[in-house]
Amino acid sequence: MKKLLLEQGKVIPLMEEFYSIQGEGFYSGKAAYFIRVAGCDIKCKWCDTKKSWNPKNYPLKSVDDIIGNIIVCNAKTVVVTGGEPLLYNLDYLCFELKKRNIKTFLETSGVHKITGKWDWICLSPKKNKKPLKNIFQKADELKIIIFDKTDLDWAEKNAELVNKNCKLFLQAEWSKRKQIIPVIIDYILKNPKWRISLQSHKYIGIP
Repeated sequence: MKKLLLEQGKVIPLMEEFYSIQGEGFYSGKAAYFIRVAGCDIKCKWCDTKKSWNPKNYPLKSVDDIIGNIIVCNAKTVVVTGGEPLLYNLDYLCFELKKRNIKTFLETSGVHKITGKWDWICLSPKKNKKPLKNIFQKADELKIIIFDKTDLDWAEKNAELVNKNCKLFLQAEWSKRKQIIPVIIDYILKNPKWRISLQSHKYIGIP
């Protein structure tokens, strides 16, 4: 029964849910309800949410219950992140949110087929498992995590694949921020099509 509900998108393995402020990327500073789905098959060595990797560590939660929590908060925007949210069927979640005129934002590595209907897709490709080709043209935002200088070349290769309206962001890997942020600043000054993304929620101490 649980397997069927998971396939239908009526339940998802939930690591956490909370109402907060978007801390990074294009919508930094915007109030949003965050749904962090458990499970990831990318497993970057520098990931700051490694606890999310194994979905077996988290209970399956009713999507209807999650939506009820969103309604209580009176949230107008929902960000679905992970882990890797596209491991799961997100059609039902988005359908129910759209019925209530709640905007849907997705953060994904792009390695799986898109499910759900999204007002904003933030694509954050990873070197160890590249995105599906068709997601690049659907991305509204390209966010590249910069761990060292070689990632700037990776960023440019991905930027060549997105649509002309896609917003381009470089974000320092958190543990390397003191060394990498000056590198990013210098690069953006020379390549102003890019913007810097700061994880402001970590600086101000909110989820």
